[in-house]
Amino acid sequence: MTTTTTGSVASRLDRLPFTRTHLRVLTGSGTGWALDAMDVGLISFVIAALVSEWSLTTASTSWIASAGFAGMAIGATVGGLLADRIGRRSVFALTLLVYGLATGASALSGGLVALIALRFVVGLGLGAELPVASTYVSEFAPARMRGRIIVVLEAFWAVGWTASALIGYLVIPSVPEGWRWALAIGAVPAVYALIVRWALPESPRWLASRGRAAEAERVVAGLESSPTLLGRPATSAAEAADTPAARGATVGERLRGLWAPGMRRRTASLWIVWFCVNFSYYGAFIWIPTLLVSQGFGLVRSFEFTLLITLAQLPGYAVAAWLIEKWGRRATLSVFLAGSAVAAILFGQATTVPMILATGMALSFFNLGAWGALYAVTPETYSTSLRATGAGWAAGIGRIASILAPPVVPALQAAGGIPVVFVVLSAFFAVAAAATWGLAESRGRALAD
Repeated sequence: MTTTTTGSVASRLDRLPFTRTHLRVLTGSGTGWALDAMDVGLISFVIAALVSEWSLTTASTSWIASAGFAGMAIGATVGGLLADRIGRRSVFALTLLVYGLATGASALSGGLVALIALRFVVGLGLGAELPVASTYVSEFAPARMRGRIIVVLEAFWAVGWTASALIGYLVIPSVPEGWRWALAIGAVPAVYALIVRWALPESPRWLASRGRAAEAERVVAGLESSPTLLGRPATSAAEAADTPAARGATVGERLRGLWAPGMRRRTASLWIVWFCVNFSYYGAFIWIPTLLVSQGFGLVRSFEFTLLITLAQLPGYAVAAWLIEKWGRRATLSVFLAGSAVAAILFGQATTVPMILATGMALSFFNLGAWGALYAVTPETYSTSLRATGAGWAAGIGRIASILAPPVVPALQAAGGIPVVFVVLSAFFAVAAAATWGLAESRGRALAD
């Protein structure tokens, strides 16, 4: 067994074509990502159903969503720290197990308080999983196609959200207390967690950074011997990223590393983008079924509209995946955020069914394409020893906004109606679009180790 340094591991990974092992890592992580999206999407339909079944006010049900996001904020920050310490794969599997079991338990909730408490636990697992999964996949991906691969990973979100829309449309209105059956389906990740833990390899970059050279060598050798599915091996090494090197053995050192000279502007810009995108996305999509009901559409009709709007996420991801390696990360992210800002204003003004569907689909297209680009650029911002910590804390800051958005939207609607709601959400998208230009461009560059 040869000694493998972090540098040689990185250069060998970046020269690889897309192999069968890459596909296994992508689909394994993506399936977990889709199950996450299904859980988050289901709660928007559950809220709409509980307003009538439990005779709850919109303001009180908003705390169901906010409790989940509060858990996500804590889960993202703690999960990132743990992933830099004990490994990406182990944390990924643990988070799937936590939120899968809690989602299944929430189907048995007897009242609002119990449901809110369980949604907080669900959030702990869900919040940690997403930044860890994007970090994990990015550390396997060759530099020249890394952005595209991460956008494809993010596209699994649309698959999961579409599944939640189908469950909401077909299950919740069809049986008594259908929302319980919908949440019970969300327990599937608990089983999947066991598969993830043993079927996927650990990140070789992380193994090498922890001095576990022999294990890193085995993973890289396995990738090199895996059958090629796409592309050819690169003939030269990717240009090194200009990310300042950082090492952090303790939690405090890793957190200080996020704000070290050369990193402050990037971290600040990333946190602003994450905060604004979370506020606007969850402010809109958690409430769309309920807002449609408030406009006079029946529950089944509003779920049908939401399903159609959700389907527009898939072409949004496809276009973002193509542009991110053509235009680069910053340009793609800012254009999709600007498109989201325009679509939000138009959706808020829509009154006819064709306009609601057209503008809602445009909002879905641009917003989810932006999410794909954001998840691509986030782990690229930091070196290996800080990558999961940096991604986790950016996601955690974003989750603060997602906690605030659910109760803010009903207040805005009461003050000025749906048009005011979406003008405010549009403003957040616009701020995020401007903040993207404080990020570093990492298209085609090797990850910093």
